[in-house]
Amino acid sequence: MEHDRSYFFCGIGGSGMLPLALILRRHGFRVSGSDRALDQGRTASKFDFLRSQGIGLFPQDGSGLTDPATILVVSAAVEDSVPDVRAARAQGAAILTRAQLLAQLFNAAPKAVGVAGTSGKSTTTGMVGWMAHNLGLQPTVMNGAVMKNFVTADAPFASALVGDGDLFVAEVDESDGSIAHYTPHVAVLNNVAFDHKSMEELRALFTDFLGKAHMAVVNRDNAEAARLAASIPPGRCLTYSLWDDAADLVAGDIRPRPDGISFSVREQGGAAMTVSLDVPGRHNVSNALAALATARALAVPLAEAMAALNGFAGIRRRLEVVGTATGVTVIDDFAHNPDKIAATLATLHDFPGRLLILFQPHGFGPLRLMRREFVECFASHLAPEDVLVMPEPVYFGGTVDRSVSSGDIVADIQAAGREAQAFTDRDACGEYLLSQVRPGDRVVVMGARDDTLSSFAQALLRNLG
Repeated sequence: MEHDRSYFFCGIGGSGMLPLALILRRHGFRVSGSDRALDQGRTASKFDFLRSQGIGLFPQDGSGLTDPATILVVSAAVEDSVPDVRAARAQGAAILTRAQLLAQLFNAAPKAVGVAGTSGKSTTTGMVGWMAHNLGLQPTVMNGAVMKNFVTADAPFASALVGDGDLFVAEVDESDGSIAHYTPHVAVLNNVAFDHKSMEELRALFTDFLGKAHMAVVNRDNAEAARLAASIPPGRCLTYSLWDDAADLVAGDIRPRPDGISFSVREQGGAAMTVSLDVPGRHNVSNALAALATARALAVPLAEAMAALNGFAGIRRRLEVVGTATGVTVIDDFAHNPDKIAATLATLHDFPGRLLILFQPHGFGPLRLMRREFVECFASHLAPEDVLVMPEPVYFGGTVDRSVSSGDIVADIQAAGREAQAFTDRDACGEYLLSQVRPGDRVVVMGARDDTLSSFAQALLRNLG
């Protein structure tokens, strides 16, 4: 990549775009961008941070693209009708997808770790990055979420870490098929579940991803992932499990705490050693095993990897406690697909207290695609006393099929015998929750693709007080 090139990010505030823009900027490239949220006056602090990093920001009207030599970077969701795209095409400027650009950086790294799977990618990426940092490997880390360990006053949106070492750790995405661009040294597969693509498509994508790696790290507890691992030649795969003694790394003696979880881990033929995490949930035990197995794939002894994992603070908006008022705790959570929602509910139900949940779907498309799975998830994992409220899905513009609404999902959940309500907007959901809340309850704000969910959770906490 030539350092005299300029890059313009359309949607620069997005969870996958922002860290990539930061990595390029810190490597000396000229970087600028636009975002609908900036034009709409949302999440001003994020854009102030980008400006502080020397990144120029423009309205999303094409005015920021004036040099044909500038490379326009777009996400898979950006439509050709967006003015930035029209301006780039009119000038003959090159256009890269976010995944194509990330793959260029990733594949050029001497040692690249790609973290994939339906759930747990951001947390596992953060764990691997934190371990590598503590081990003095000076990694570059590209994450899709803010890593709390790297947050400072000067870097409040620390979803990227730029180091001088050979190691490049990245969360890679299968939802748009872009995982096919990556050639990892270590390929991590947390799990495979129906989400954005059919199971047949997912199996093909993940098989190719694992097959290209020098070493694969695979979750033996997930049936689909385990099936893929069975096709990898011996000596090129490390597996992990919460209960299967045939795995290379096995957890045991799992002890949940409200603020974390403890467990033991052992390698085949080795003695068990104890790990204490400051993030809760059995799913985070699985994520930790994936990170530890990744360290082993990089030839780090298990004891050293475990010591390096100490102090992992978690990922923003993953079961993040906003605060407590009048005996009620407010929690902000990224769960947005059935697997993630089930993991969150299972973790919270380890401890007493009714759950009052606001779930904002992350789009009309996913709601339509996974209607049955969403209903089954909530019907199975809500306790009888829990309350669910749903506004309409997040929508920031563009063409969309609205044939399935939150009201449809709620009606099906009600028919399954659980308490659920649908409202046209989020404020009405909040008012309903506040009218129902009582001491001992936990209010959970769930959803993705909308940074204002965090400020909404904070507003709920203030209104409780």
